[in-house]
Amino acid sequence: MAENTTTKLNAESHLLLEQPLLRLPYELSRKNFKSLQRSFEREQSHVLSALKSTANAALSGQSGSQTLSSLDNMISRMKGLKRKMEVLQEEEKIIQEHSCLRLQHLQDLYEIPSLADVKYDEWSRVRLNRLLVDYLLRSGYAESARALAREKGIEALVDLDVFVQCHRIEESLRNGKTAEGLAWCAEHKPMMKKTNNNLEFQLRLQQYIELRRDENLLAARQHAQRYIAPHTDSHFVEIHTAAALLAFPPDTTTEPYKSMYAPSRWSDLADLFIKTHHELFSLPARPLLHIALSAGLSALKTPSCHSAYASSSSNASSSTTTVCPICSTELNELARGLPYAHHTKSYVENDPVVLPNGRIYGRDRLMQMSAKVGLENGEVKDPTTGEIFEGTKIRKVYIS
Repeated sequence: MAENTTTKLNAESHLLLEQPLLRLPYELSRKNFKSLQRSFEREQSHVLSALKSTANAALSGQSGSQTLSSLDNMISRMKGLKRKMEVLQEEEKIIQEHSCLRLQHLQDLYEIPSLADVKYDEWSRVRLNRLLVDYLLRSGYAESARALAREKGIEALVDLDVFVQCHRIEESLRNGKTAEGLAWCAEHKPMMKKTNNNLEFQLRLQQYIELRRDENLLAARQHAQRYIAPHTDSHFVEIHTAAALLAFPPDTTTEPYKSMYAPSRWSDLADLFIKTHHELFSLPARPLLHIALSAGLSALKTPSCHSAYASSSSNASSSTTTVCPICSTELNELARGLPYAHHTKSYVENDPVVLPNGRIYGRDRLMQMSAKVGLENGEVKDPTTGEIFEGTKIRKVYIS
C-alpha cells in the first residue's frame, strides 16, 4: 500500500507548470477576435455612412456614374475586410488545432496511473523537450529551437512564432530602432490600455531624445506636442524633465539629462518590451526550465552549498569531492535565491571535533585524511579549505 501511495501520479501538481501551455493560445485567440471586431465595426460604420450619403445624393439628382463610383468604393472596402477576415480565420484555425493538441497532451497525463508507468517516462520526455525549446527561444536561439521542435514533433506544443517576433523586436530596440516596437504597441494598444503600460510612452520619449541628440530642435518640439504632451496626467515629472532637455547638449554631465542621453536606455527599453510582452500574453518572466529546476534544487539546498568552500572544483586546496548538484558550477548561481530544504533530522559523524576555523568533522576521518596527505604527527588538515592546524587546537563537540 505504501509503495502504491509513493508512486501514484498526482496530475494536478504537474499542471502548475503547464498554465502557459493553454493560456497563450487563449490570449492569441482573444487578440484575433478583438482585431476582427474592431475592423468589422470600423468598416460597418463607414459603409453605412457612405451608403446613406450615396442614397441621399442619388435622390438629390446625383449622376449615375458618381453613384456607381461610390458603390464600387464600398464594395472595395468590403472585399478588403473579407480578405482580412480570411487571414484571421486561418490563424484562428491554427490556434484551435494547437489548443486541441495541447489539451490532449495534458489529458494523457490523467490517463497515467503511476509514476513507474512507461507512459509517464514518455510524457516527461515530451515535457522536457518543450522546456528546452522554451529556454532556447528565450535565449535567442530560434533556429536551434525550431530544429529541436521539428525533430521531436512538438511544433504544436511550443510557441515558436511568438518568441521569434519578441526576439526580433527586442534586437531592433537594442540596435537603436523604435519602428517595430511602436508597430507592436499599435497592434496591442487595447490590451496595453487595460494594464496602464507605459511602453509606448517610453518609445516616443526615446524618439524625442534622439531628435534632440541630432540637434533637430524644431522636430523634437513638434514630436513632443503630438506624442508626449497627451500623457501629461500620467507622466507629469518625466515630461517636464524632457522639456528641459532642450537646454542641455548630448555631452552634458548634469543629471538626470546625462542619463537620458545614455546608450543604456536602449537596453532598458528592450527589457521593458520583454516584460510587457510576457505580461500581455501571460508568460512567466523566467524560463520554464528554471522554474522546474528550482523545485528540485530547493529540496537539496543547504547553507553549505553557497559557502566559499562549497566544492573542490572551485577550491584547488580542497581534498574532497562533491556530487551535490547545487554545488556544481552550472547550477550554483541558479539556486542562490532559493529557500533552503527543510530537514527535521541532523546527521553527524562519530566523535565530532571542531577545528579553529569553526568547521566540524569526525575525528577518525580527519586523522585518516591528514595521514594520507603526509602531515607531521599532531597536525591536521581541513579537507575542505586546505588549512593546516596543530592537533592540540581541535576541540571535541558535544551534541545537545
